[in-house]
Amino acid sequence: MADIQDGPNVLPDTIRLIREAIRKADPDLVVFTGDQIRGYDPAYIDTFLRRRGEEPGARVRAVTEVEAKLRGIKRRARNRVNNRLLAMKSDGSNPDVQQTASTASTLVYSTTSDPQDVPTTLDELMDETRDKVRRTFAGFLGPVIEAEVPFAATYGNHDFQCGILADEQDGIYREFPGCLNPVDSLEPGTFALPIEASDGSGRVAMSVMMVNSGDYAGKPEENDAQYPAYVVNPRGLDLADSDGYGTPSPEAIDWLGAVQSELGERNGDGKPVPAIAFQHIPPQEFYDCLKEVPAWTPNAVEGARTHAGHCYVLNHEICRPGSRLGEAIGCADENVGEVDALREAGGYFALFCGHDHKNAFVGHAHGIDLGYAPTCGFECYGPKSRYRGIRLFEFHESNPAGYVTRMLTWGDLVGRYSSNEVRVWFEDHCVTGAISMRNELRRPQVFAVLSGAMSLGFMAVIRSLVKKR
Repeated sequence: MADIQDGPNVLPDTIRLIREAIRKADPDLVVFTGDQIRGYDPAYIDTFLRRRGEEPGARVRAVTEVEAKLRGIKRRARNRVNNRLLAMKSDGSNPDVQQTASTASTLVYSTTSDPQDVPTTLDELMDETRDKVRRTFAGFLGPVIEAEVPFAATYGNHDFQCGILADEQDGIYREFPGCLNPVDSLEPGTFALPIEASDGSGRVAMSVMMVNSGDYAGKPEENDAQYPAYVVNPRGLDLADSDGYGTPSPEAIDWLGAVQSELGERNGDGKPVPAIAFQHIPPQEFYDCLKEVPAWTPNAVEGARTHAGHCYVLNHEICRPGSRLGEAIGCADENVGEVDALREAGGYFALFCGHDHKNAFVGHAHGIDLGYAPTCGFECYGPKSRYRGIRLFEFHESNPAGYVTRMLTWGDLVGRYSSNEVRVWFEDHCVTGAISMRNELRRPQVFAVLSGAMSLGFMAVIRSLVKKR
């Protein structure tokens, strides 16, 4: 499941989609590929982190402020006694934060409407946020727990923005029955789930690999320099136009090979086991599943950042039937060699990601399958309701690499429309800049509607001029 991206009150449509998909598929495992939490939701306005290492609630996006006002959520200034940052661990240390605790009086804010209930310390605000994160998890995990299906989760670029970092979220996930996230993982969201053969021998038949793909690129001092521009255009800069997206850590890249060696030793033959990897942000090689086309090609999408100025469609020669390309691939500017590491390690036959909510393709490039699942949530941007869904995988023990995958969509499981089609329409046609505007104009239906409207307007002008004569 990709990009649930919801707040404390998970939308009923999202929960219904998850429940219906589980009922249809009867899965043995559920995988969450990151951005389960809508970290920029107004519910987290008091503890929002634009980037790790900042002070909670200090740099809130303008769009979040507007949404908070529309929802009646207020930020109220109060004196604070404890200036402890959320990003600091319980022992007072954190490699991402160089600040220490302070007792200076400063300002914090509360989303509560009752002045009597306003927390007076950042610790209390953090406790509120932890409770909200638990509510979010309880919401979308409800159908999973009801069906008694084990689950595993990794992290995206918005999860931490609620103010609770991935290491603490890992602990909260483990409070729920069925969570397979280990306590001793390399890092939160990076771990292996070996699957043993059915003959009881203990041999690892295949493995599911979860990879933390990072969140944002850039150094803290660079982020500080960009903050004035970020305030002016918070949506664009926060999503793609400032630091760019992150990548798996060097340790995670090395782990991809090391874990295969460990599993080979466990099997006694030293050979890598068949493995599929899941993460949030796609590597640059996903663009190799596309074909560059002229800018006027219908339904083409323009690339992002390092691929800007080039337009693409799916390369159907290497993509599976039913694949969909709805937006640019939001990869990092830097290629850290993850796909090369997968190939060199051996055994890996597929890498699947989320992140780009409108994409649902599976292509074969560089010797492995590279694929997407679209958003399964209804609180974030994405495709039409009927295309939102959950990707199902079926593996056979004798040949895991010959897996079968298909989408379980809202349209197939529930119906054509969601309970709030007006919101979904705006999310589907969301324009945040020149590139997204051009992409919209390449959609034949949008172009036809705009052309028709302009034609009617032109005819009206001509008629008014004729009448004046």
